[in-house]
Amino acid sequence: MASTEGLQAYEEEKLLLPLHKEKGWASRHLYLFQDFWCPSTHIEGVINFQNHFQAKDSDVIVASFPKSGTTWLKALTFSIVNRKRFSSFDNHPLLTSNSHELVPFLDFIFHGDNIQHKLSYLSNMTEPRVFGTHIPFPSLSNSIKESNCYWKQSIATPNKVLFLKYEELKEDVDFYVKRIAEFLDCPFTEEEEEEEESNGVIENIIKLCSFEKMKNLEVNKSGTVGRNIEKKYLFRKGEIGDWVNYFSPAMIEKLSKTMEEKLSGSDLSFKTCL
Repeated sequence: MASTEGLQAYEEEKLLLPLHKEKGWASRHLYLFQDFWCPSTHIEGVINFQNHFQAKDSDVIVASFPKSGTTWLKALTFSIVNRKRFSSFDNHPLLTSNSHELVPFLDFIFHGDNIQHKLSYLSNMTEPRVFGTHIPFPSLSNSIKESNCYWKQSIATPNKVLFLKYEELKEDVDFYVKRIAEFLDCPFTEEEEEEEESNGVIENIIKLCSFEKMKNLEVNKSGTVGRNIEKKYLFRKGEIGDWVNYFSPAMIEKLSKTMEEKLSGSDLSFKTCL
């Protein structure tokens, strides 16, 4: 009789063989899975997430492209949602835990077996539950897709989907912290805002979640998070437009054409920093 490990390896190989693959950057190879490029080690988690995750109306999901301010936005979201629960900024969870540990990726949660244990863990999480994902909309679980999400839906139903751009968030953090709180149904009301602003709550959230603060915390300087991702690589420069220093003119031209093609007719645009 085949061992469990052998059977699992066979199933993984059977799944990967038909998929187109290219050389990876965070793993040896990336596979074209459900029309997006995914490391082989993540595919099992994506499938389990699609098959088993049940969203709740109160869930908050930070959905983003990799390296687009995810670590920062997770920290801001966690701090805003839990500002009553963790009112002290001297012993805040973000001082001892990376934001990816406090706001876990959905496909990381569902990697591996023991699904019932994972479902039990999810059902016992304090609400609102806050998760993260890099998975594109078509590959999310049906319970999320049926909740009417992402760019076009953010225009039609702004109470359900908040679309943020890194550049805008960085240019006016104070405004967007208040906007995020309002969207998450835990706004700084006029009376609370005066009280919390006088106590420095909004300012402290911004400082606690700032790039400089998080990068210099010991908890973020060493160790790994998720699927053995080194924490030190989660923080680069945090500068707008720094990507142009890594792209050749040919790559920039190809990216610009792809964006024009994919975003045509959507009214969605991004600033270019050339």
